Amino acid sequence: MAPEQRPPADPPPGAPSGEPLGGAGRLGTDSPAGRRVLASAVLGSGMAMLDGTIVTVALPRIGADFDEPIAGLQWILNAYMLTLAGLILLGGGLGDRYGRRRVFVWGVVWFTVASLLCGLAPNGPALIAARALQGVGGALLTPGSLALIQSSFDPDQRAKAVGLWSGLGGVATAFGPLLGGWLVDGPGWRWIFFINVPLAAAVLYLTRGVPESRDWGASGRFDITGAVLAALSLGGITYGLINAPAYGGLAGGALLGVVFVWWERRAPRPMLPLEVFRSRLFSATNVVTLCLYAAIGGVFFLLPTQLQNGLGYDALAAGVASLPVTVLLTALSGPAGALSQRIGPRLPMTLGPLVAGAGLVLLRRVHPGGSYWADVFPGVVVLGLGLSLFVAPLTATVLASVDVRRAGVASGVNNAAARVAQLVAVAALPLTVDLTADEYRSADAVDRAFGEAVLLCAALMTVGAVISWFTVPGALAPRAARPRCTHHCAVGAPPLEPGERGRQGGRGSRSRSGSWRGKRGSGGR
Repeated sequence: MAPEQRPPADPPPGAPSGEPLGGAGRLGTDSPAGRRVLASAVLGSGMAMLDGTIVTVALPRIGADFDEPIAGLQWILNAYMLTLAGLILLGGGLGDRYGRRRVFVWGVVWFTVASLLCGLAPNGPALIAARALQGVGGALLTPGSLALIQSSFDPDQRAKAVGLWSGLGGVATAFGPLLGGWLVDGPGWRWIFFINVPLAAAVLYLTRGVPESRDWGASGRFDITGAVLAALSLGGITYGLINAPAYGGLAGGALLGVVFVWWERRAPRPMLPLEVFRSRLFSATNVVTLCLYAAIGGVFFLLPTQLQNGLGYDALAAGVASLPVTVLLTALSGPAGALSQRIGPRLPMTLGPLVAGAGLVLLRRVHPGGSYWADVFPGVVVLGLGLSLFVAPLTATVLASVDVRRAGVASGVNNAAARVAQLVAVAALPLTVDLTADEYRSADAVDRAFGEAVLLCAALMTVGAVISWFTVPGALAPRAARPRCTHHCAVGAPPLEPGERGRQGGRGSRSRSGSWRGKRGSGGR
């Protein structure tokens, strides 16, 4: 039998499919082991999230050093997002097969080596290639971090753990411009990549005590064809948007996307099991993710450029300008996750995007010569409040809509949706607001484009809020109504109302717990 077809080692005697090892599935967030899992998952995924945003504040300096047009700067961001989004589903499947902790560690090591190559890049094309390699590492470690949490914690503790993971991960995303600005103005922009080396060393140390978990029923070949088709499709679409009017790239990318779906419907072991989308809640929440993260990606791409090239801020000042977002995410994401656990996710996932959209509209007041406290500060505060409301409930809702055996796939799909949204936003937004070639160096051109962009991003937030209101559950089930697991296996996420169940996948699986159900629509199978 070929190595790629060899089934995993047999599970422990009596363990059901998907049973984690070493006490996983019953940890608490206040236990030493639980804190270690959280710390390793947050710090590991935080590296990937940080690198998705820390680069934005350095782009003007990188563009000047390498004499890159705006298309080159878009590729520096999107080369990373492209491989991350295209391979993240494969990364989730690898974790389910060979062990989530093991694949997570592989990703950390790969990511760190690629970061060193980025820091040593002699020119723009070399940096773009190294960024693509970074995305491969991110595709391995990002879904693994969330799957570690989902499979390690007691069902009653998962919402809180996911809230902490989401909130602290959001902090890493928002903290990126601040750290990036300090490094760019200090030792230089190359250190935004070298900083990953000590972070990775800390992650590898923490993961020594993290329990392993896997899907014992997973076997067979991996869907390499699907991964290649997904990456090529995204690459074609990205090329077509950045190099418009390259309609051939757009058409080719769209056609490959259709072929990808066709292949996934017929592949014996698809990278993307399309049956997970039979859960209406899972599908709808991922559509919401596309809307919200496209808005986030767009604004965090252009805001540092507006502050530096439009308002004359240095890199550190541009990073400090968004500090209120970091503070609010740190303080409020955990309570928002707990609130969603009590009242249901519909209200936070509706109000959060609306509040964030209002913050984006306020940022339209940012113009050259404006005041930070009067023009920038109100917008970033309101934006931070909105993000704090919906980040944790969004993630918890996605995971709760499927069985825990699909933790790697579910987190991979949702992460892929977020990265694809950011990828397309960064590629399409400059074209949409007519910011092309070297115009990003002009204060007037950047100011005009930024004003239009924030309104478009606010509209995306509003669309996400409307979809959430009509598709996301509105109330948690009474605690006594929840089925309890008596043999300490990781079974499902905290349900809302009994009756709606996520698709149970894999060999020998069975429906074990209630899932989410709202007052609007059936939401699943």
